[in-house]
Amino acid sequence: MAIFLKSPSEIAVMRRAGGILAEVMAWLPGLVEPGLSTLAIDAEIEAFIRRRAATPSFKGYQGYPATACVSINAEVVHGIPSAARRLADGDIVSVDVGCVVGGFHADCAVTLAVGDVPAPVRRLLDVGRQSLERAIGVCQVGRRLSDVSHAVQAHVERHGLGVVRTFVGHGIGRALHEAPEAPNFGAPGRGPRLLPGMVLAIEPMVTLGAPDVEVRDDGWTAVTRDGSLSAHFEHTVAITTQGPMVLTRR
Repeated sequence: MAIFLKSPSEIAVMRRAGGILAEVMAWLPGLVEPGLSTLAIDAEIEAFIRRRAATPSFKGYQGYPATACVSINAEVVHGIPSAARRLADGDIVSVDVGCVVGGFHADCAVTLAVGDVPAPVRRLLDVGRQSLERAIGVCQVGRRLSDVSHAVQAHVERHGLGVVRTFVGHGIGRALHEAPEAPNFGAPGRGPRLLPGMVLAIEPMVTLGAPDVEVRDDGWTAVTRDGSLSAHFEHTVAITTQGPMVLTRR
């Protein structure tokens, strides 16, 4: 499957989409609180995106019914927002969202603590964030794609946590999911070379326990098989001759 390289003008459009998502991620911590339903989170995000003349990427994608994926605790990814599902003090909640501007997508995710969480859970969130930053740092022209994957796995496993293998990052552009797949595990020095104009959605999914997952009967929500907590972080990153350009960062 071909990898589509983006021109500087196309990356600029993607940066507009990414900027909207960066704004979403900036105000989410002030929104998330005990008692809030996951459907309310979704409604706020959709309204925010549409007010900025952008379109949600996920809504209707392969039948997905919402703007955001909102996943709580052992839910790894693709949690469907619901009026009946409410946040509680001590939860962690992952919010994954994409939007389209000018025909180009951006994709971003963050996991937040709801109120106070114990030290091992704070460590899970810290290591997840750090693993994404390690991966972004490797996004240099001439490196191999698996160098990015290995950066995530090495950091996560060094801290005794699990790396989900069932779901991976991806190329992104005119389509939400493009080539190449970007796993969060693997030996370094393999796969295609990173070239200027490649744009990747890098998204580590990290667990406090084993990495195995299963999908619930709704056909979407993926959960850890052992019930351990999971954290998910994601940025859309362009490869440039000046180094990685994080399109979903303010």
